[in-house]
Amino acid sequence: MLEGRHYQNAYVTRNIAKWIEHFQTHAEVRKLITYEGSVEVRTPAGGVTQTSKLAFIWVGDLQYELIEPISGAKLFSDALPNDDSLRFHHICNRVDDWDSFRARVDRQPYPVVLERGGEELKFLYLDARAFLGHYLEYVWAPQKLWEQMGGR
Repeated sequence: MLEGRHYQNAYVTRNIAKWIEHFQTHAEVRKLITYEGSVEVRTPAGGVTQTSKLAFIWVGDLQYELIEPISGAKLFSDALPNDDSLRFHHICNRVDDWDSFRARVDRQPYPVVLERGGEELKFLYLDARAFLGHYLEYVWAPQKLWEQMGGR
C-alpha cells in the first residue's frame, strides 16, 4: 500500500544528540523540532506507552526523523543498531482523508503494527518489510498543525 505524499525518512539510534549535531553541521537545516515524551499507542498485543526522544529535522521539504526509543513498542528498540550509528527504519507519507485511507488499510495485505488516533494527529505503521524492506508510516494532521510541524 503506497499512497499519500512522501515527506519523511526515519532512523533509529542510541545517540540522538550526536546525530542532531551531525545534521546541523552537514546539512542546510530549515527547521529542527525536538521532543522527549510519551504517547499511548495500539499494537497487535494491545495498548502501550511509547516513550522516545525524537528529532524532526527539515532539510528543504524532506523531514528526517531521528528516534531514540526509551521504552514501549519493540518496533523501534528491536531495530536499533549495536552501536550509536543511525539505522534506517521507515518512510512516512501524509494522507488528506484519514477515514477513507483507514478503510483501505483494512483491505490491504500489510499488518498494522502500531497506531494512534486522535483529533489533531493520527498515525499508523504498516509492516511492509516483505515488500520494501522497511515499515511504512502514514500521518494525518490538520493544515494548521502540519505547518506548526514544519510542513509547507
